[in-house]
Amino acid sequence: MRILVIEDEKKTAAFLAKGLHEAGFVVDVAPDGEAGLAATRASKFDLLIVDIMLPKKDGWALVEELRDARVQTPVIFLTARDSVRDRVKGLELGADDYVVKPFAFSELLARVRSLLRRTPARRSKLRVGDLEIDTRHQRAERGGVPLNLTPKEFLLLTHLAHSVGEVVSRDEIAEHVWDIGFKTDTNVVDVVVRRLRAKVDDPFKTKLVHTIRGMGYVLKAPS
Repeated sequence: MRILVIEDEKKTAAFLAKGLHEAGFVVDVAPDGEAGLAATRASKFDLLIVDIMLPKKDGWALVEELRDARVQTPVIFLTARDSVRDRVKGLELGADDYVVKPFAFSELLARVRSLLRRTPARRSKLRVGDLEIDTRHQRAERGGVPLNLTPKEFLLLTHLAHSVGEVVSRDEIAEHVWDIGFKTDTNVVDVVVRRLRAKVDDPFKTKLVHTIRGMGYVLKAPS
């Protein structure tokens, strides 16, 4: 599943991204409200973790704008503002949960998982042609045949599926599948893509993972 963290404190954002990534999620980070809003318009996310005191557009305004636009992506406010009035305001604006800083990551992770379990089942199923990915149970199958994927292969496939039909660069893959700041001066991305292809494409006539020379990779089914 894919989570967007909208947080301007770099250390907090990096801490959240690392922890959520290690828990099996694909994580994007936006440093301010406007960037966060742009990210929600450009991609689909299963959950948003939003700070309130953000530059350019605060968390209140961001969530209010999303809800006015009928975007129902679950939202957790993560903030130092701990008054009852602030909590009530956050929930009334359409947030699904409210976590106060400082926080224990284990508690936040439990809230994330609990919230995602309450979302409709369709959020956890991704389909590209005859490929089906169950992000909730960390399983994938093609043509009804289970694919025995490693955790990294599954994260890579899920990330490609969230951007189906769009070219994903090697740098973006490295950032989302490994960690923020990952260096791509090795061929580790290409190695994992080759391993993924061996399982997703090689046994089947129709290929889904395509290389776009000089740009990256794209997951798409024949039109």
